[in-house]
Amino acid sequence: MRSLSGDLLLQRLGEQPDDKLHKRLYNAIRTSILDGSLPPSSRLPASRDLAQELRLSRNTVLTVYEQLLAEGYVLARAGSGTFVAETVPDSCLSAVSAPAGSDGEQRRIELSARGSTLLHHASASPKQWGAFIPGVPDVNAFPHQLFSKIQARISRRPVPQRLTYSNQGGSPELQHALVDYLRVARSVRCSPEQILITEGIHQAIDLVTRMLCNPGDDAWIEEPGYWGIRNILRMNDVNICPLGVDEAGMVPPEQPTGSPRLIFVTPSHQYPLGSVMSLARRQRLLALARNGGSWIVEDDYDSEFRFSGQPIPALQGLEADAPVIYIGTFSKTLYPALRLGYVVLPKPLMTALKTAHAELYRGGHLLIQTALAQFIQEGHYTAHIRRMRLLYARRRAFLTALIEQHLGKQALSEFNNNAGLHLILNLPDEADDVAIAAAAAARGVLVRPLSRYYMLPNHRRGLLMGFACVPEEQMAAAFTLLLQCITAP
Repeated sequence: MRSLSGDLLLQRLGEQPDDKLHKRLYNAIRTSILDGSLPPSSRLPASRDLAQELRLSRNTVLTVYEQLLAEGYVLARAGSGTFVAETVPDSCLSAVSAPAGSDGEQRRIELSARGSTLLHHASASPKQWGAFIPGVPDVNAFPHQLFSKIQARISRRPVPQRLTYSNQGGSPELQHALVDYLRVARSVRCSPEQILITEGIHQAIDLVTRMLCNPGDDAWIEEPGYWGIRNILRMNDVNICPLGVDEAGMVPPEQPTGSPRLIFVTPSHQYPLGSVMSLARRQRLLALARNGGSWIVEDDYDSEFRFSGQPIPALQGLEADAPVIYIGTFSKTLYPALRLGYVVLPKPLMTALKTAHAELYRGGHLLIQTALAQFIQEGHYTAHIRRMRLLYARRRAFLTALIEQHLGKQALSEFNNNAGLHLILNLPDEADDVAIAAAAAARGVLVRPLSRYYMLPNHRRGLLMGFACVPEEQMAAAFTLLLQCITAP
């Protein structure tokens, strides 16, 4: 069997000038070490094997190995073989020249205007685990072994349809499983054909925006609201119209001057403040959408985690054939790296958006989607949510007690409705929540400044604090560090 190293060296031999074989082989190996193609500590093929692969005499290979060993490029380990040295001689450091015409200068990169705008507004945290990162569940509590067994069972004899591209909007098994789950858990009205499986909420919003908006169209969003929606709208040249939020949710204008193409809302648990949209406000939004030809995009990102009271039904199921595009995700209930979300499409949009999804994104992951369908159908999903709801309720209560003990009840948001995976810690108007968050991050505590969720200049100051992935025994120490950052002069 040919080795990767042998294939590499055979190619490099052909690139060497016509010279003696041992010199060509020496240069091929040396160049491969210097440019990293043969990384430090990697094992070279045995001399006999390499000679057979390259059709050279073994003496030629031995001669080259001995020369490389003498010069410090390789190390010989008795009984183990020949390995690339961890460090190469100092004289080699300039041996690999820069590409012709580069003069050592880096090529100037010119991004598009929208690409530069995206980077200017980028808000994704470089770290996604630890106290008190918002929106991240306890991924250690997921039943990984159970889910792996389901995956292994499906993978033993996979049918071809699960190993190719998906052009039907995802796994039929998962589409059917979601219909039953959403009907019971969220009062969502839909058929399997209306469900489109996506790689998370961002892909879903991007698809909806591309397919339903022309450049310059208006989209209403919540103020404050999720930064990810704003970035996707910017990339698609949509005009963003931020509307304020109160205890009843988004506040639409009394006399709209025009109809937006899209209305983005988080009615069950407003992100990030946490208010719940009232029935009257929901009915008003539905009427505005129907009369103006708008589509409401309902982001139901963490509705499973309510720790008191009755579950709040989805806006989508409030009326038959509502002009609502319902979006959900498994990132909060299972784990983010699963990269699975779903869209419940209104029937008039079903065919067009499924076709567009197949054209733009080439859907796949059907094996894991099928495994998730069985995980849901066998009752493991709802059982997991019940366990996590109890766990998160304890952690939320623990963090709430810490805040009240050290900062008083006024430090908690007025929309503190005992739901979700994060809390809002209020700060005085004169506080710099961006600087506090940066100082906390430098000490290993991950919070997000509330002011970054606003578009308009008149914004509140505060910190988003996630509690889902932080065990109680770690909260007190992390909170003490955060307090030091808040109270520092």
